[in-house]
Amino acid sequence: MKVLIVILFLAIVASLGSALMFLMQDQGRSGRMAWALTWRVGLSIVLFLFLLLAHALGWIDATGVPATVG
Repeated sequence: MKVLIVILFLAIVASLGSALMFLMQDQGRSGRMAWALTWRVGLSIVLFLFLLLAHALGWIDATGVPATVG
């Protein structure tokens, strides 16, 4: 489970890096940067939905700071 989450996160970071590379190379004259950013948004949504599903199915547990203070 952790490996899949890390792979998705690294794909998001790689897509962001490729968008920066396309911005520097093409200087905004092509649509490659927009496609890379579109992939980044799509991958982020997939990761978020996967985390919600994994929590709902009990594959991962919520730990850390409690929701209520007191």
